[in-house]
Amino acid sequence: MAEEGKVEFELVSPEQLLVSEAVDMVVVPGAEGDFGVLPRHSLLISEVRPGVIQVHDGGAVKDRIFVAGGFCEVTGERCTVLAEIAVPVEDIDRAKIEAELKDLREDVADAKSEEARAAVDARIKVREAMLAVAA
Repeated sequence: MAEEGKVEFELVSPEQLLVSEAVDMVVVPGAEGDFGVLPRHSLLISEVRPGVIQVHDGGAVKDRIFVAGGFCEVTGERCTVLAEIAVPVEDIDRAKIEAELKDLREDVADAKSEEARAAVDARIKVREAMLAVAA
């Protein structure tokens, strides 16, 4: 249970539990726009779009974590994000992402079906969102 005046934040990727801590507020990139989660928030389930989760504590943004999408469940005491990919913003390697984008754009041209093209397009959108937030 989170301490008084805090919300318990958990960020989970397919590989591991990345964050589990009590914080002042969490701002999540929801499918219909960003939303802030404070203690005693009303119940909510939302799809998460590619973007940055901001973790606020001590009156400032403590952490910025890029997520590639997923789902968020909010209760009065807890905010749990199940993310497909989660990377601290400061760990995003621009050169690596730019190289991946170049390869993916070539893969689009080589795609043999609409399904394959759509899958590559989705990966391109995630990499473009990562570049947009990288320093």
